[in-house]
Amino acid sequence: MAKKTEKTEPKSEPKSVKATINKPAIKAPKDESSQEVVMPKRFGKSKTDVAASVTTFPAAKPYGTGQYSRFTEFDIHLFKSGKHYKLYEKMGSHVVEHNGVIGTYFAVWAPNARYISVIGNFNGWNKGSTPIYPRWDSSGIWEGFVPHIGNGEVYKYFINSNTGEDLEKADPFALQWEVPPSTASIVTDTYYEWKDAQWMGYRHEKNALNKPYSVYEVHLGSWARGMESPDQLLNYRQVANKLVPYVQEMGFTHVEFMPLMEHPYYPSWGYQLTGYFAASSRYGSPQDMMYLVEKLHEAGIGVILDWVPSHFPGDKHGLYRFDGTSLYEHEDPRKGFHPDWKSYIFNYGRNEVRSFLISNALFWLDRYHIDGLRVDAVASMLYLDYSRNHGEWEPNYLGGNENLEAISFLKEFNAAVYKEFPDTQTIAEESTSFSGVSRPVFSGGLGFGMKWMMGWMHDTIKYFGEDPINRKYHHNVITFSLIYAFTENFMLPFSHDEVVYGKGSMLGKMPGDDWQRFANLRLLYGYMFTHPGTKLLFMGSEFGQSAEWDFQKSLDWHLLQYDSHNGIKETVKGLNHLYKTEPALYEKEFEEAGFEWLDGGNAADSLVAYIRKGNDPKDNLVVVLNMTPVVRENYNIGVPAPGTWKEIFNTDKKDFWGTGVQNTTVESKEEFWHGKDNCINITVAPLAAMVFKREG
Repeated sequence: MAKKTEKTEPKSEPKSVKATINKPAIKAPKDESSQEVVMPKRFGKSKTDVAASVTTFPAAKPYGTGQYSRFTEFDIHLFKSGKHYKLYEKMGSHVVEHNGVIGTYFAVWAPNARYISVIGNFNGWNKGSTPIYPRWDSSGIWEGFVPHIGNGEVYKYFINSNTGEDLEKADPFALQWEVPPSTASIVTDTYYEWKDAQWMGYRHEKNALNKPYSVYEVHLGSWARGMESPDQLLNYRQVANKLVPYVQEMGFTHVEFMPLMEHPYYPSWGYQLTGYFAASSRYGSPQDMMYLVEKLHEAGIGVILDWVPSHFPGDKHGLYRFDGTSLYEHEDPRKGFHPDWKSYIFNYGRNEVRSFLISNALFWLDRYHIDGLRVDAVASMLYLDYSRNHGEWEPNYLGGNENLEAISFLKEFNAAVYKEFPDTQTIAEESTSFSGVSRPVFSGGLGFGMKWMMGWMHDTIKYFGEDPINRKYHHNVITFSLIYAFTENFMLPFSHDEVVYGKGSMLGKMPGDDWQRFANLRLLYGYMFTHPGTKLLFMGSEFGQSAEWDFQKSLDWHLLQYDSHNGIKETVKGLNHLYKTEPALYEKEFEEAGFEWLDGGNAADSLVAYIRKGNDPKDNLVVVLNMTPVVRENYNIGVPAPGTWKEIFNTDKKDFWGTGVQNTTVESKEEFWHGKDNCINITVAPLAAMVFKREG
């Protein structure tokens, strides 16, 4: 059952001040003579104005049993055993009332620290004035209550390590960070009066594996920008007002956002995270992001969020060597350093790290009502020798190259997600032949709901890059995917990775003159939407953006004034409608029973034909793809049943900027063709995908 909670804060939490980020949660003293509110004193010094740093610190004493704490003995047991999946309710900063005083409770995991204090504007960034203390239970958690500070307060942890280092670290569990390049954490909450109860009640239907699932992938900072200030990012609310009606118009069922967690380096596109629990402040507050999610939900559109448990950057304020030691990452660089991205790999064998990561996954599903997580770079997690040369990696205890700790973690992550939020989906970006990625954990799989079909993507792009006159020599490339199409629950992705780094745009990959390039792209999308599997298309590709993606500027929306680009947009809109209204395209999209070849071997004509099947035979569709610009008259296609067959979709329509070679209704004739007792005689449109359905 879907969770129908209207609030994001757990009911069991201690009394706290439920104030938005714009309302300081401070009980300010009153001056009795004036009866005016006097806010507590703020030092307002910058870090550089503070006197010489403290060099000696008092010995850390255990946190007193009479002090405020959010942890129970059971919490500590779960944390140390790697089974605490809601650490965000305990760790980090929380505005609370303690002994009649409102302040902020802080808790951080740093087992190798000798001294920790909270530093911020409230104490002039003084490292010695506001210490917190280690718990007595060997958990490595330090905690403390600081009176008279609340939402909006900027802070970091000063850590004097057992290694002798002095560190200033942002809070791994902070719910908001300063706008980069500033790096401090901000005390805030995720309280929000949600208005998406209707969506949450029926989203299990929208997320089911036998329903249409068409995803629009978005990089928030470059989808659109202001006309007057093209260098200025739109905030979450501004994007919502533009994105929601557009996605509705286009007919996508889901939006996938590239990571919206806080990241220091904008050109990383969000894949180098530091603030795992914080919505990026570049675009506004946590509540602003919730507004964006809510508006998509109100429009009946699901929200998928990219999640990165594979690695993190080495920024000095982040997770890297958090307490002066390799706390979140492996000490051994053969396991702990990523050679491709110059980043650091989580220690999946450490229980506390597993609790951190799984808590983070559930946090976005819980507090932000996210409907699915697309897990980045799964292949890099699964193999110890990923991007490593001989001698740069160490085999597991069985002598193999599998990262057994990561495999165990992924299984536990998926089991936790589907237990707590069974109406969501997890999707793996995984590019190898690792078996059972999208099979249940109980049957030996990793437990993901879906897996990106990277082989199909690369083969399809390679095939369509060939001049049509040469495609007959590469026919097996376009038909090969059906050999393994049902070994996993595959999603067909044309993602951001295919339109950057000199790869060109989707339109730019198509050969031929202008007409052929646009016709090829329409044909490619027709093939994609009629091929088994769910769909994903990166922004801009839906209207044939000419240039490859540039994360530093808006999409080229002005191209829609041209009929050619608008034709691509109308094609994708039509394909989404076809996909959502024809059960044969989604009811069995992960089952071999949902597909049948009619003609997969006609290399000479570069033509393929197949049947897509639903639960009811009357819903069956016949799909014909012509991979050449040659019009073929009087062409026989076998059909599974006699009667009148209607062409219900054709990418060569004039409305799509095609030539307009179409068929209306065609009566079948009793003639054995393509292994069927009946066939239809049609005119095959050039560089086109055609879909036929039996009437009555």
